[in-house]
Amino acid sequence: MTQQIRVEPGSPTPLGPTWDGRGVNFALFSAHAEKVELCLYDANGRHETDRIVLPEYTNEVWHGYVVGLQPGQLYGYRVYGPYDPRNGHRFNHHKLLIDPYARAVEGRINLTDTHFGYRRDSGRADLSFDCRDSARHMPKCRVVEPAFTWGPERQPNREWAETVLYELQVKGFTQLHPNVPEPLRGTFAGLGSAPVIDHLVKLGVTAVELLPIQPVADERHLMTTGLNNYWGYSSINYFAADPKFFSRDKVREFKSMVASLHAAGIEVILDVVYNHTGEGNELGPTLSFRGIDNASYYWLEPDKRHYVDVTGCGNTLNIMHPRVIQMVMDSLRFWAQEMHVDGFRFDLASTLCRELHRFDALSGFLDTIGQDPVLARTKLIAEPWDLGFDGYQLGNFPPGWGEWNDKFRDTVRRFWRGDSYTMGGVASGLSGSAATFGYQGRRAWSSVNFITAHDGFTLNDVVSYERKHNEANQENNRDGTDNNNSWNCGVEGPTDNPQIRAVRNRQRCNMMATLLLSQGTPMITAGDEFGRSQGGNNNAYCQDNEISWVHWEGWSTEDEEMLRFTQKLLELRKTYPIFRRTRFHHGDEVEDTGVKDLAWMSPDGGELTDNDWSLPYARCFGLQIYGASGRRDGDYDRFLVLLNAHHDPISFAVPDGGDDAVWTVEFDTARIDSEIDGTTYHRNDRYPLRERSFVLLRCT
Repeated sequence: MTQQIRVEPGSPTPLGPTWDGRGVNFALFSAHAEKVELCLYDANGRHETDRIVLPEYTNEVWHGYVVGLQPGQLYGYRVYGPYDPRNGHRFNHHKLLIDPYARAVEGRINLTDTHFGYRRDSGRADLSFDCRDSARHMPKCRVVEPAFTWGPERQPNREWAETVLYELQVKGFTQLHPNVPEPLRGTFAGLGSAPVIDHLVKLGVTAVELLPIQPVADERHLMTTGLNNYWGYSSINYFAADPKFFSRDKVREFKSMVASLHAAGIEVILDVVYNHTGEGNELGPTLSFRGIDNASYYWLEPDKRHYVDVTGCGNTLNIMHPRVIQMVMDSLRFWAQEMHVDGFRFDLASTLCRELHRFDALSGFLDTIGQDPVLARTKLIAEPWDLGFDGYQLGNFPPGWGEWNDKFRDTVRRFWRGDSYTMGGVASGLSGSAATFGYQGRRAWSSVNFITAHDGFTLNDVVSYERKHNEANQENNRDGTDNNNSWNCGVEGPTDNPQIRAVRNRQRCNMMATLLLSQGTPMITAGDEFGRSQGGNNNAYCQDNEISWVHWEGWSTEDEEMLRFTQKLLELRKTYPIFRRTRFHHGDEVEDTGVKDLAWMSPDGGELTDNDWSLPYARCFGLQIYGASGRRDGDYDRFLVLLNAHHDPISFAVPDGGDDAVWTVEFDTARIDSEIDGTTYHRNDRYPLRERSFVLLRCT
């Protein structure tokens, strides 16, 4: 240690590094460690300049205050304790460790044998011990100065009912954007740039949902093949953003992006991964949590050596431990308060709600979040499943949560493919999936509806491929699901056949219309609005290249049409509150009008019977919706939605809209605008509903 550095006891709170103008307080939780060393590094992170033993241990927190230390200082930890895997302990002070509370992490993890706490060439596997130093190959944590002038920035605070989510990966969304300056492509600054925000605003989305942005550890098998974890579901820190997303100004660049999006009325939702870490199973590397306090941070099997794995990623964070759930809550509050994000999507959220192996709607995680005043203003979205027993929990999260509705995705795909017994499922989705979410005062927006997500086919590939094509992942096409519920319309992959291209474009429009005119919260995957393809890859988690990146040039005529159609759908959703109700439709009379808020129609003009729903060949129906317009008292909107997934046209009787009522065609996915402009229908007229089409009529 140099003569200039003076160390004081400091404080056990708050955890992490805290600069106060005089120096930096360091605090690290470890219940089982015997000693903790703070390692300081030069500006390049290559040379250790000082090694300081944290002098105090209070309430299972090791802490010390380094006088005179300034923001920008690079550091890491070495934690001493027993290496005893059979009792859950994997301390190895030869391994430099990332601070779980670091606000910035410099560099990437390029796995070498030195990152492992055991000798990988030993027959004793993880029971052996490795003495090689990993510091040279480890990222370094950075002390940051959090001050930032937000100026007139105001969070949009969008109501759930008006929310339209847009899922994207920060790098892939702008890497190929020709109007984003080249140094900013693939970064937070690029996402916050004017050309990108202009597209989002013109499209009509209200929130971007960012795939994980926190630092990750790439899986070793990917690194050996030249690939990496592009999606980012392999977190190794929960308070920093991955340095690969910055162009220049760390931390402030993320805040500037948030401020720019907020100025445009767009919220920022983070996809967060608190269910597991990138350290893998007992044969994984020692990068942070494992070396700090393995027995506390991870959920271990009774033998203590192995990890409970309900995530499919080798380990499971022990959310039942008070310090671990504290870390999760501290992280969420940090992003909400310090970084001004508007909400969170929780990866494998069922894992976070497990108590003694089973999902528990009264779990400590849900209780803690439910009472937190900071998170009360944020949007909370659950991926309501994991891979363990009792893991599928769609509809079982508390009031106030949105949930990814995979049943909506699967049923809509199967319906438009032409499958039997799907009409009822699509009808349920159109009306908000009340059977799943309509309890405890929950609202229709609780169902987060989607046709595609990062995981699976893009919308263009849903109508272009029947089989996955994941050869580029170098796993012999074994990875990814085989249950795609897709239809290639006659040819596998790209084609110049105009008839097949026309059917594909219509099918894309049918599914997008079903998504955006259904009750609930819609989520669009970036690029689906103009036909992005991954070449049939339905598991592009490791493709940080043009397979996954969004292509902003070379669009076909159909792609341009798809973009305009999506914009029109979102404008309809914004203009008419009837498509984004907060309450569920129940087929009840609206006030004293004598008209039901919802009625399911058959092609003969009458209401569907119970028997109609169970007919295996039934693939055509209508939905008449009626409700207050929101423009002035006593003013109502009435729409007729017609869906025909048959391969033959059907003549559909237009229902009675009232005296002198006229039905005007808003759009027909099987007709171009010039065919329907000015076309109106009256009671008892029959609409020529073409095969595989979605039609919207408005009563005036």
